[in-house]
Amino acid sequence: ATLDGCEIITIEGISNNGIHPIQEAFMEVGAVQCGYCTPGMILSAKAILDKNIDATEEEIRESISGNLCRCTGYDKIVQGIILAQRKLKNN
Repeated sequence: ATLDGCEIITIEGISNNGIHPIQEAFMEVGAVQCGYCTPGMILSAKAILDKNIDATEEEIRESISGNLCRCTGYDKIVQGIILAQRKLKNN
């Protein structure tokens, strides 16, 4: 879909072949519980890593600050993004 010349990517469109490395990393570290915040967290993670694959932990935390998670806190989510960062760098 497009909006005024911009492409819109939803969680369903994040990967063409199976699951995206960010989704995989979230599952590996246990960053998913109820699932309510997961799409927003994953899309925020994708946005920061697409912009800066070398993002610091502080930048990662800032990038997800607009998403509320009451289940896991944010440590597991940040761990998942850092793991995804390593996976994406190695590909």
